[in-house]
Amino acid sequence: AVGWSGYFSGTILQHTFGIHLPPFLAAGPLALGGAPGGFINLPAVAISLLVTWLLVIGTSESAKVNAVLVMIKIAALLVFMFLTVPRIDAAQFNPFLPAGLFGGFGTGVGAVGAAATIFFAYVGFDSVSTAAEETKDPQRNVPIGLIGSLLFCTIFYIVVAAGAIGTIGGQPIMGPNGIPFPTGSEELARQCTMAIHADKLVCSNEALAHVLRQIGFGPVGNMLGYAAFIALPSVILVLLFGQTRIFFVMSRDGLLPAAWSKVHPKWKTPHIVTMITGVAVSFAAAFLPVGQLADYANAGTLYAFMMVAIALLVLRKVQPERKRAFRTPFAWVVAPLTIVGCLFLFFNLPLIAMLVLPGWGLLGLLIYFLYS
Repeated sequence: AVGWSGYFSGTILQHTFGIHLPPFLAAGPLALGGAPGGFINLPAVAISLLVTWLLVIGTSESAKVNAVLVMIKIAALLVFMFLTVPRIDAAQFNPFLPAGLFGGFGTGVGAVGAAATIFFAYVGFDSVSTAAEETKDPQRNVPIGLIGSLLFCTIFYIVVAAGAIGTIGGQPIMGPNGIPFPTGSEELARQCTMAIHADKLVCSNEALAHVLRQIGFGPVGNMLGYAAFIALPSVILVLLFGQTRIFFVMSRDGLLPAAWSKVHPKWKTPHIVTMITGVAVSFAAAFLPVGQLADYANAGTLYAFMMVAIALLVLRKVQPERKRAFRTPFAWVVAPLTIVGCLFLFFNLPLIAMLVLPGWGLLGLLIYFLYS
């Protein structure tokens, strides 16, 4: 939602209509790194609530809209790759690791710190499994959907990143110690409010459109911005859908209030839990910058994935005959690797993200003991 807001404010309002949305309506109080001006990210709130409404009125309608949005997004990315990949300059990758492999515990910088942050891009794939109850032949289709979409999107991520950095460079903003400021940090946000850094890629709220403008494809950059404006809500839709279905099942199992599992008589959707989740998401999008949101989400998701892997091994041992909605081949190899990988990435997140997780955990335990 915050990413969509950047394209709305930049491509749609500023570059198309010449309208500059005031910072107090386009950024939360933390998005400017403590610099005055930010109050609420109104576009992010609006798109979050709009997608919530779409999910309330029906899954089939949402799926049709999502399919169209994904096609637009893929087309835009293909155009970006077609224009940038032939113009890649190997010199832009030197130095290849400006912050090294490990930036240090709690810094969130370096190649491993970047891997922990970019994990946010893979959060939505688990939504495929949350839709198992609404999937035809889940034993076959869920694994295919998970692995296929993962491989497909990973290739896109790598090529798009190479095209962006290979044409205009990573353009990091260096701190006094010669190490780049970490993504999502207040220090970086403060630096990005300065005019001298306004054109840096790391400061852009519409990164891919910004790259195309920098290499002389301004009109195409605007077109890509339009595509992102139209298609990015598909990401919000998938993530909200997955989260609401998790809460729905938890409510049905007695772990959350029973009202959350009520289904709307007309639209046949869990409308109450969908609206509650949508309001919570819009609140976070209103006041937090995208970098911090990504790191906080990464911390919780890495922990959740690790616990799912542990639960998988436990259930295979204590309930071997339990009926399973879909298959998990090579569980005794995949699950331990998942646990190790999640722990490795978690301890390379920024320190603040690691400290936020216990608070979320305590809140979850409180809810569990109240309703379980």
